[in-house]
Amino acid sequence: MKQTSNRTALVGAAFLMATSAIGPGFLTQTTVFTQSLGASFGFVILTSIIIDIGVQLNIWRVIAVSERRAQDIANMLMPGLGSLISALIIFGGLAFNIGNVAGAGLGLQALLGIDVITGSVISAGMAIAIFLIKEAGRAMDRFAQLMGFLMIIAIIYVAISSAPPVGEAVLRTVLPTKLDLVTIITLVGGTVGGYITFSGGHRLLDAGIKGTAALPQVSRSAVMGISVASLVRIFLFLASLGVISQNLLIDEGNPTASVFQLAAGNIGYRLFGLVMFAAAITSIIGSAYTSVSFIKSFHKKIEEQENKVIIAFILVSTLIFVFVGKPVSLLIVAGAINGFILPVTLTVMLLAAYQSKIVGSYKHPKWLAMFGLLIVVVMTYMSANVLIRMMV
Repeated sequence: MKQTSNRTALVGAAFLMATSAIGPGFLTQTTVFTQSLGASFGFVILTSIIIDIGVQLNIWRVIAVSERRAQDIANMLMPGLGSLISALIIFGGLAFNIGNVAGAGLGLQALLGIDVITGSVISAGMAIAIFLIKEAGRAMDRFAQLMGFLMIIAIIYVAISSAPPVGEAVLRTVLPTKLDLVTIITLVGGTVGGYITFSGGHRLLDAGIKGTAALPQVSRSAVMGISVASLVRIFLFLASLGVISQNLLIDEGNPTASVFQLAAGNIGYRLFGLVMFAAAITSIIGSAYTSVSFIKSFHKKIEEQENKVIIAFILVSTLIFVFVGKPVSLLIVAGAINGFILPVTLTVMLLAAYQSKIVGSYKHPKWLAMFGLLIVVVMTYMSANVLIRMMV
């Protein structure tokens, strides 16, 4: 029974991370970047996958062997550092959750034809219902898996319908004709930036999967999470590329919906609604759960009332969207923080991996640490370049 429970938690953590990454922004970015880079966007996806795996393996392993959440690890390295990181991640999580609530409303509008505000309130209610269940963790795992599978099936159907030039996509994935640092940072930040990279690691900790003995399972779960998110990204890229290669005009107001409709007609548009809803509602759940996990160790009452705090987080996000609207400037700032915060959080984890007071007798693989260090250098360089370019 315990083995089955562990398997559910491992797959659930992978899908929680993946579906947290696959939000409304993820869908739109993939379509927009395919429009600007064409088949060469495949190279950006490949680069981001390699970086994502390096980030996840380093961070999830340190969380597992230390048996502590990221903020507690950071505070052990430098008092106050964990609190600062928590504040940044909660800000980003709240800002993105407003967008997730809006995305869920848009998804239900396309799928069922209901008003966006009504759809967003229904979606928030469904997300809250997960945390009203006694075994909320298991319910969250199952729901993330179900929504993940629905997204994958729908996007594969649309990708096949669009008849993409697969040969050219494979060639340009290895030999690109266009490159853009901004797209790489945006993809990495959107897949493993901010709260997303910690969602699965913290979920495994809550499920009791921790310690050195659990490392093989933790590593498999981390790679599975990136694989699921990458699979969705690849097929969405192929669907968009198929539409672009036919010189069909994509609506800039809603590019992803346009791709689905152009590729598969009215069925495609309904499938867009399903994918957008599934992506958004799982991101609402992932964002709320992980953001609260960054503060629950700061006070005993927060940990005791965790589900109520998560529900409050979802309610606040929904109320801001309903009464204020989606704050675009806030989302842009939050997106930038996600991309720039990654080198900081990864550096903290790499330093922690060699502190015996944190990880005990565990020996972090040198190749993995070097891989992580290379990612920190590359991401810092690219982030600095983008920042300078924005300021000029």
